[in-house]
Amino acid sequence: MSLVFLKLGGSLITDKEKTDTPNFHILEGIADEIASALREVPDLQLVLGHGSGSFGHHAAQKYNTREGVSTPEEWLGFAHVWDRAHALNCIVEQTLAKDNIPVLTFSPSGCIITRNHAIESWNTILIHSALHNHLVPLIHGDVVFDELIGGTILSTEELFIALSKYLVPDQILLAGIEPGVWQNYPTKDAIISKITPDTFMVNQSEDMRSSSPDVTGGMGSKIASMLEIIKRHPSTRISIFSGVESGNIYSSLSGNLIGTCITSEERG
Repeated sequence: MSLVFLKLGGSLITDKEKTDTPNFHILEGIADEIASALREVPDLQLVLGHGSGSFGHHAAQKYNTREGVSTPEEWLGFAHVWDRAHALNCIVEQTLAKDNIPVLTFSPSGCIITRNHAIESWNTILIHSALHNHLVPLIHGDVVFDELIGGTILSTEELFIALSKYLVPDQILLAGIEPGVWQNYPTKDAIISKITPDTFMVNQSEDMRSSSPDVTGGMGSKIASMLEIIKRHPSTRISIFSGVESGNIYSSLSGNLIGTCITSEERG
């Protein structure tokens, strides 16, 4: 069996410049490609994740939820961020279900506890069971309760890091709106074809930050998160690519690497 973690970026499935605005056309196309891959790649096991885009990030930025929750106003903000993340998740789940994808959401707010931002407990047996029964677990960026700072927000990349300790993925696919990681941003002269732990520090710059609200970090933090997994599991293949272009998600789920590849030095 081939285990793949696929993230649908918030910038891909929503208009990050317009609050609470999903990209239905993009979502429907993605659902079609995922359904095709599940039918035509018989050994595929898939864990889906999605970002919050214009739903969660605007609210989270307003209340600074990522940094902790303590006052009544901050807890009101915590609840509001949860509501927006849940609203988008319902849209994603329903769109996938229309294509007969057997998706089942495991929201972090209901099953994860953190301690000073680090995941302290997560009952991943439920995700194991879903995969064993040929279901598609769906996780997403979400608020969680924190033992030291009250509450915080976890990104999908952070969830993938934690989950990879229990389920080792063959591939991790990060689908966004860009064709890969740009060598120079925002001039966008060329795509970086490969990133390793050694080359990341050379390429890392403030230019990798997102231009839209992204309280869990821009491109630089996403790459750093994926390199954590690569260091632990050198055989895992990771790619950052555009999910906008028709066929890219299907091709990636079929085993092809598109866009920027993140790899260990050992793999070459």
